[in-house]
Amino acid sequence: MSSPDRLPKASGTMTRRQLLGAIGAGMVPLPLNMAAQSDEAGPSTPSGVLLEPFVDPLPVPRLLLPVVANASSQHYRVTLSEFHQKLHRDLPPTTLWGFEGAMPGPTIVAERNRRVQVEWINKLPVRHRLATDHNIAGAGKGVPEVRTVIHLHGGHVASSSDGYPDDWITPGRHQTTIYPNRQPGASLWYHDHAMGITRLNAMMGLAGFYILRDATEQKLRLPSGEYDIPLVLQDRIFDPRGQLVYPVGPMTDAPWVPEFFGTQVLVNGRVWPYLEVEPRRYRFRFLNASNTRTYNLSLVPQQEIVQIGTDGGLLSAPVGRRQLLIVPGERIDVVVNFYGREGHRLVLVNDAPAPYPLGGGGPVPRWVIQFRVRRPLLRYPDRSEIPTKLMESSQLREDTAVKTRRHILQEMMRPGEIFQQILLNGKRFDDPITEDPLNGTTEIWEFVNPTMDAHPIHLHAVHFQLLDRRRFDMRRYRTNSEVVFTGSAMPGGPEERGWKDTIMCPPLQVTRIITPFHGEPGRFVWHCHMLEHEDNEMMRPYVLRG
Repeated sequence: MSSPDRLPKASGTMTRRQLLGAIGAGMVPLPLNMAAQSDEAGPSTPSGVLLEPFVDPLPVPRLLLPVVANASSQHYRVTLSEFHQKLHRDLPPTTLWGFEGAMPGPTIVAERNRRVQVEWINKLPVRHRLATDHNIAGAGKGVPEVRTVIHLHGGHVASSSDGYPDDWITPGRHQTTIYPNRQPGASLWYHDHAMGITRLNAMMGLAGFYILRDATEQKLRLPSGEYDIPLVLQDRIFDPRGQLVYPVGPMTDAPWVPEFFGTQVLVNGRVWPYLEVEPRRYRFRFLNASNTRTYNLSLVPQQEIVQIGTDGGLLSAPVGRRQLLIVPGERIDVVVNFYGREGHRLVLVNDAPAPYPLGGGGPVPRWVIQFRVRRPLLRYPDRSEIPTKLMESSQLREDTAVKTRRHILQEMMRPGEIFQQILLNGKRFDDPITEDPLNGTTEIWEFVNPTMDAHPIHLHAVHFQLLDRRRFDMRRYRTNSEVVFTGSAMPGGPEERGWKDTIMCPPLQVTRIITPFHGEPGRFVWHCHMLEHEDNEMMRPYVLRG
């Protein structure tokens, strides 16, 4: 959000529920844009491992080459396997899962209206490296421990290729998906979506970029080639042997934890790396592939960051920003101009509390990546530019919607503040389907958030636009579940006016989106993209009716 207000730090003596009640009663103010300042975290992990920042160069994921290609289609073959990879100079190689032997996986570059077919080959081990909670839906003891299904996040695809959580395969099997790419160019990504263990498979490393290009973008003189760099943000914890640490819950028979916050930030699979840049414009495609963490990013010394795109592609016009707030699953496409910074070093830092936005529950690693600006240009002058107009775009009118649906985001807790379940509209994943938009129609969805967390809600197979957010009276809601607004509607900033597939729903606000449902009829899902929430069971199916 632009020009963030600051939240007071939450009192350590308050429970989550008490703090939420205090906010609802007006005892603790909740600012409009939810941004917050946090203390700078040190570089040590709970195990005592000390890691020096900015000692490893940033790796750029390699481009995946198709095994067959022609003018109308590309065919890829991608293997999922276990391997070892160094994530920091001072760590031994870490056991990971990934695509084509890398974490993150190689980048797939596609073209609009050129079909992509991917054969996903599961060569993972039959036993999981992380503890599985068999009490979670879809992860019972009778289900194979290791299973995967790949979702193209942001892709407009048929249900059979969307990565429905129950359509998993086991080691030794393979699965083919087809992506028609009949949508504007955008920074998409692929990742595992297996029912009940998405958080574990993501923690092991199953994610990668999928960049869709189109003619509109290619006509612009944005930074390209080696100056167009994807940045995958993930947070992790390591033990002294360099292996991943993923916590388990307080009950021995239920190791699920409601949130994960790492002590180190990885960018493209390296802990706090550095990137040598020239004094010219660079395009960075940010992806928040963390399980739970929201980032609030800024450059030190202060430097303007120009946002040019979001989940669904380019914005209509560039937006100058000092901070980038990015929730799990979201992408932000930016340009940074390093001209005039020759010989200097800039650090991208994070100050978002964990959990976001009220904090107090996890570490806040401050460092992300360092940029080292070379003095000369290495090859040729910078002829890139940031156009004042990027693409034609118009806001959808509310009167085009045929239906409005209200959804309640719920966190169910046992006595003693222990999370039991996190639901949408009080329903489990296998309850009868209640969302059934008609293909070719537009709907408004309202997300009522009476919890303390800012939930990132993701809809599969479609993109939408943010209408507004509006605060409501928490005391009235807690008394009789009545939603009574306490202020006027707050439209999103210009950085949120593009096409989205993941939207932040702040606490004590109703977030409204407008969605055109167009595609091949079938069964899809919508869910919170905090993966611990998604797994238990903040995810619901919807059916696109023909």
